[in-house]
Amino acid sequence: MATPRVQEQAPATDRIARLTSRIASSAGGTTTITAPFTGEPLAEVQTTAASDVHRAYERARVAQAAWAALPPRERAKPFLRLVDAAVDRRAEILDIVQLETGKARKHAFEEVLDVSLCSLYYARRASKLLKPRRRQGITPGLTRAYELRRPKGVVGLISPWNYPLSLGVTDIVPALIAGNAVVHKPDTQTCLSTLWAVDLLQELGLPEDLWQVVVGDPAEIGDAIIDGADYMAFTGSTRGGRAIAEKAASRLIGCSLELGGKNPMLVLEDADLDKAADGAVRACFTNAGQLCISIERLYVHANVHDEFVRRFVDRVGTMKLGADLTFDADMGSLTHQRQLETVTRHVEQAREKGATVLTGGKARPDLGPLFYEPTVLTGVSADMELCGGETFGPVVSVYPFTGDDEAVACANDTSYGLNASIWTRDMARGRRIAARIEAGTVNINEGYGAAYGSHDAPMGGMKQSGIGRRHGAEGMLKYTEPQTIASQHIMGLEPPGGMSFERYSALVAGWVKAAKRFRLR
Repeated sequence: MATPRVQEQAPATDRIARLTSRIASSAGGTTTITAPFTGEPLAEVQTTAASDVHRAYERARVAQAAWAALPPRERAKPFLRLVDAAVDRRAEILDIVQLETGKARKHAFEEVLDVSLCSLYYARRASKLLKPRRRQGITPGLTRAYELRRPKGVVGLISPWNYPLSLGVTDIVPALIAGNAVVHKPDTQTCLSTLWAVDLLQELGLPEDLWQVVVGDPAEIGDAIIDGADYMAFTGSTRGGRAIAEKAASRLIGCSLELGGKNPMLVLEDADLDKAADGAVRACFTNAGQLCISIERLYVHANVHDEFVRRFVDRVGTMKLGADLTFDADMGSLTHQRQLETVTRHVEQAREKGATVLTGGKARPDLGPLFYEPTVLTGVSADMELCGGETFGPVVSVYPFTGDDEAVACANDTSYGLNASIWTRDMARGRRIAARIEAGTVNINEGYGAAYGSHDAPMGGMKQSGIGRRHGAEGMLKYTEPQTIASQHIMGLEPPGGMSFERYSALVAGWVKAAKRFRLR
């Protein structure tokens, strides 16, 4: 279940110095990033004070005015170049992502793929999404109405540590192409990935100061980020999302929030069990389960429950854990000590209350300080924290069900609603069940990638899993203000000539009824 650890090579010191010089910081504070694989220092980075955040917004506003004056096709050019550059230079960013997060290389590659495909999608579609649109006026032929899309201004963005390249860049790409500037606070632990992307994009033609990076404790700079923003975007915990929503509401600015999940997977009685077991391994243990759309609850039809569990547990038991910068490992490390503590607490509490650990269930300090085995449990009940609380680690609970209604009820029995997965050979049945599940994305015969990777379709949460969407048209248009410009021609909206208003109102009322009858509007 393990591969020998290979001594990782940290990014060159001069490279780190160049990247960290892009942090908006003048206060002189520093903090040390440690490598999850070893617990040893990886890099020392500058930190940002609230005063630095204010200056970052000032610089961003100056840059944004000139940037917004460019047509969308011009703003898209650096991001079209990014598609090739990210793929061609993937080795260096894969190293950085692994060293910052501790994830397996195959899971880091998902981030590169996401950034490239998202950039391609918005760079190609921005002109169409943002172009002025003719709208129907109040009086056909006499009123000409147009809808314009204006950038919000400067977007404040806070991104998490678990997918530092993907969840930062793929929100920033549509915001920038839409004509905004961005003040971005990545998680301190994983800020090198963000700084690599900024550095690369500026090589590719993105203007200086348009993407400002601030690094520091949310308690110290969080308010300053929201106070300066014209719109807020946040990916993280539900608790953090609530706090941001409250502050944004007090300023009457919009926000989009992708928050937590306790995502279900349903294995129907007609599912291909081998494919479902393979899919469950990936859905549950990608990035050691530190993925907001990963599966933590697995519901299996009673007729195939035992056989599915046998195949699934066999696969999980042979997974390779490793801390090397190759594609050999199936799963890497957790990123933070607090995640290891949460995973350990959830599993131990469930075990003490009667749950059965079928495989895994313990930390692996022999591999590294934050490794934990991929773990499968049965017999998890509602009185256990593992049942309803988000674990955000390599742990999944398996439950039987006997019918579609029960499966849907179980899937929806949560305050979250981010992602779900259904496995069946009957696609029509799968889609019918999917439409009943309270989740922003539902995948059929896939755990999470089919929906998340479909960049033309919106992605986000229901219930306590957030508001707003990334991807698709909404993923760009949320960073704009719609403006209507209407002009009146030939005659106005008042009674013509000396017509009385009583006569005029009768004519208008008749016109309204005619419009309905002859489908004029």
